[in-house]
This record gives sequence, C-alpha cells and structure tokens, in this order.
Amino acid sequence: MSPRYTALVQTLPATVPFVGPETQERARGGAFEARLGANENGFGPSSRAIAAMEAASAGQWMYGDPENHDLKQALAAKLGVSPANIIVGEGIDGLLGYLVRLLVEQGDPVVTSEGAYPTFNYHVAGFGGTLHKVPYKGDHEDPEALISKATEVGAKIVYLANPDNPMASWHPAEVIQKAIDAVPAGTLLALDEAYIEFAPEGTAPAIDPSDERVIRFRTFSKGYGMAGARVGYAIAAPGLVAAFDKVRNHFGMNRAAQIGALAALQDEAYLAETVAKVVAARARIGQIAADNGLTALPSATNFVTIDCGRDGDFARKVLAGVVKRGVFIRMPFVAPHDRCIRVSVGPDAELDAFARVLPEALAEARTA
Repeated sequence: MSPRYTALVQTLPATVPFVGPETQERARGGAFEARLGANENGFGPSSRAIAAMEAASAGQWMYGDPENHDLKQALAAKLGVSPANIIVGEGIDGLLGYLVRLLVEQGDPVVTSEGAYPTFNYHVAGFGGTLHKVPYKGDHEDPEALISKATEVGAKIVYLANPDNPMASWHPAEVIQKAIDAVPAGTLLALDEAYIEFAPEGTAPAIDPSDERVIRFRTFSKGYGMAGARVGYAIAAPGLVAAFDKVRNHFGMNRAAQIGALAALQDEAYLAETVAKVVAARARIGQIAADNGLTALPSATNFVTIDCGRDGDFARKVLAGVVKRGVFIRMPFVAPHDRCIRVSVGPDAELDAFARVLPEALAEARTA
C-alpha cells in the first residue's frame, strides 16, 4: 500500500548534505554557546533590512511577487546588466536544484571537485546524473583539471566555487576566465561566488553576462547576513535565465525576504562595515589557532579552515571535543582536507568561547 516511488528515488539514501546545529542541539539536550559552524554571518543583517522585513510582516498574507521584479531591477542596476540576465531564487541551493533539473537527466555526466560543496552533488544524485570528481590541487580547487575532465566525459555541468567551501581558498580572476575560455561546447560552468563579498579585489572576473558558457551564483546569505531569508540570485545569458521559468517555484520566494534583500542591497555602508568585521574576526581565529600550535589557512570567506596538523581521525576528535563543550563548528569531509576543522566568523563573545574550549578539545584528542 506504499506510494509507488520512482526507481531512481528507491536507489537514493535517506540523507541530507548537512546536519543542522538545531539537530545537534536536540541530540545534546541544550543550546550551543557559540554557533560557528554553518558559515552564517553572525554579525547579522543591516538594520534597514530588519526594519523593512518587520514592516513587511503585516503583509505576509500576500504571496511574494512571482517575478521578483523590484529585486531583479535593483540587482541589474548594481551589477550593470539587464534584468533579463538575473534569476532570483531560494538561495543558491534552490537555484542549483533548478539548474540541475533543467540540464541533467539520468546518466548525464556532471563534473565537480572531490570534497567540494555537497549540496550540488545532492541535486545531481536526485536527478540521476553521474558525478565525475577531480582532486583538489593542494588546498585549492583545480580549474584546469575540472575543465579537462568535463571535456573527457562530455559533462553537462562543471561546478566550481570561487572562493571555495570548505577550504576558503580562492583563485584570481584571470584563472577563472581561463577556465571559462576553455569550457567545451555543450558544457555549462556553474560558478559559485557565494563568498565573493569577502574576497580580495580581482577575484571575480568581468564576465560578459550574455556568455552562454557560464552561470554565476551569488547570495544574500553571507555578506548580507540573511541566511535564514533564503535569497540567492544568478547572472546568466537571457535564454538560460528564461528557461528557469519552466521549472522554478514561482511563489517560492518569501515576500518579507524579497523586501529585506532589496533594503540590504541599498545599504552599502553596512556591507562595508560587515566585511571589515569579518576580516578582523578571521585574524582573531588565526591567532587562536596559532596560540594552540595550529595553522590557519588563508581565507577569502567568512570562515577559517584550520589545519590540525595530523590526520582526519585526529581532526574528528578535535571537532567532537569542541562540539561537546558547546561550540558548533564543522570540518571538511574528504581526505586530505579532513585534517582540518572549519570555524565561521562571529562576534567576540562567540570567538571567546571557541578560544576557551579549543585547548581542552586538543588536549583530550591528543590523549585519546
């Protein structure tokens, strides 16, 4: 009497890409003192965005604008492109899901890096695509290897994040542009720029928005501190943007989130203040790591990846020790990067908590 699931769904594991901090809090029977694991922006959104969302609350009986008109117009003006080049959706995660639905059928080849953002892989698996993975080159994704593999297998999509999650590394614009120029016919480069507001000048290439070889993704979750609102957008050629209308949830965007994102976009001073706070917090995390004999890797994001100096088993013990003591952090999944833990930036009080528990966690891991 059970539902008649598709053959594909019956082969998929019942899993999610990330276990949320709320799930962990329920399991441990208490709240975390510091929430430094989900790459959220602990400094929060602009007061103008908060006020706009509060004012919009009384109008939540209305659906959001299915065309995202005002936000698309503002984004286009800021980026110097046409509104026809902009698609808005439920975070980058939601937009990646729509992109995969548009392009990937069962068995279609898709290329990504081993250990890169797992939610993209989750979408590919959900539509039956075949993932081909290439290793990182040190602590960086390897654009040349990604394009080579895409050419070899005839990939529909090749995924590249710049800056990268989980290693926080980045490539300069000329490296990304070289990869775009080498994209084989019939392949689309999905360029994830979720952390671009925190990256050094010269990280984002000046891509022609009509270039059909690439779609670039950005978000209000990181720099603008609005992860819970789920507002992402992509910049692409008009034909690809229009194709999203065939598959997207037209009423998927929360009305207050649309209004809040528009207000956040207009508060450039607050974004600059937040970026400065993130830079200072990255330096603080780096110092905490150094004080404990660990090495913080260079970061162009709102988190810092810390090399624990041994193997993945040791890093997992350190992670467990930190989490046990009430500080939520995460770590990369795949060797050799699983030698590291990953700590999001946050206010001083939360970093104080991390600084307090890390030595205890390390001592415990070293004697286990």
